[in-house]
Amino acid sequence: MIQPDKANALSQTDTSLVRVLEDLIDVLITRGVIQFTDLPEAAQAKLLERRETRASLSNRLQLLPTDGDNDLV
Repeated sequence: MIQPDKANALSQTDTSLVRVLEDLIDVLITRGVIQFTDLPEAAQAKLLERRETRASLSNRLQLLPTDGDNDLV
């Protein structure tokens, strides 16, 4: 049986590993090694959901104007 402190340490690395895997998948798709549609439908749905969630969080967290914006917040 895994000790709770070791299980917690493993769980904490899961989030960063998920991000690494997402980035790896994006690179493989961008370079044409795989196509998004090559992935199982369940994986496609999960990746799309995470992309949408990240995009919405990014929009909410954008406190400073981008280079093209002349207005101050």
